[in-house]
Amino acid sequence: MNVSLRQLKVFLAVANHGSFSRAGEDIGLTQPAVSRCIRELEQELGLKLVDRTTREVTLTEVGASLSATLARVLDELESALRDTHGLAEERRGRVRVASAPTISANLMPECISACAARYPDITLLLRDQVQTLASDSVRHGEVDFGVIVASEGTEDLVGEPIMVEPFLVVCDRSHRFATQTQVTWEELNGEKLVLLDYASGSRPLIDRALAEHGAYCQVAQEVGHAITVFRMIEAGIGISIMPALALPPMPGLPAHGDRLVALPLVPQLDRTIMLVRRKNRTLSPAAQSVWTLIQEITATSAHTLIGQPEKSGEKHDTSARP
Repeated sequence: MNVSLRQLKVFLAVANHGSFSRAGEDIGLTQPAVSRCIRELEQELGLKLVDRTTREVTLTEVGASLSATLARVLDELESALRDTHGLAEERRGRVRVASAPTISANLMPECISACAARYPDITLLLRDQVQTLASDSVRHGEVDFGVIVASEGTEDLVGEPIMVEPFLVVCDRSHRFATQTQVTWEELNGEKLVLLDYASGSRPLIDRALAEHGAYCQVAQEVGHAITVFRMIEAGIGISIMPALALPPMPGLPAHGDRLVALPLVPQLDRTIMLVRRKNRTLSPAAQSVWTLIQEITATSAHTLIGQPEKSGEKHDTSARP
């Protein structure tokens, strides 16, 4: 059955006014257009709805029954459409975001605070997970979207790059690198490294760069958290290559507290941070607001920017670009 909403509204107007011409004036149609709508509706239903004479228009028994029901149904439909339209402007509810630990530590706190200030009716819930689990949370719909490192294996997600940050060499002040202003990849040759394990989105980038630059290093320890890396460096187990976001704010870089030093790598190795969501899934108004807010915060951060983010919903290659 192919009955249009327009036909139903025209019929209800005729029923209310008892006249094709007055119904047309009420809803902004000509009398012939009203007649055509009623005729098409009757043909579609296979029933006579109105009896028309030269002096009046009256409803048939079937038409009267339909009119009584239709008034209520159209009122409910109008109400539902108004409510749906209102949701487009609504900024409330819970938004769940997954992010990798190095991002959670030094980017997401600012985003959560800004969200609470700008959108007091939105609760931003952070799921702090290693890269692989954060990506899976997005895939399975456990979170609205994720903030992760661009890497291989996330091509099935829709992503938007928001920032680029460099990797740094982190060592103890007693190490020979501590007096330098930078470290070349060749100088890493033979060093013992303490690195994040393969659950991190950064590890494949580091391994690839070490191989490309011919830096043959012994991986002394592989751990899951940045704070463990730092403690092992202080214990003399080795040095590390870490993304800038993994480091706590440090006044007067390169110093890290009293024990650690962070130094630029030459040539520079970068990682890309991305917002990712599932394909063919539209973000809720609240989630879209948080997505845009994170874009704004990273656009004004001290880190190197990629440039203007793409429009939400456009697919971007989520493979790494070191």
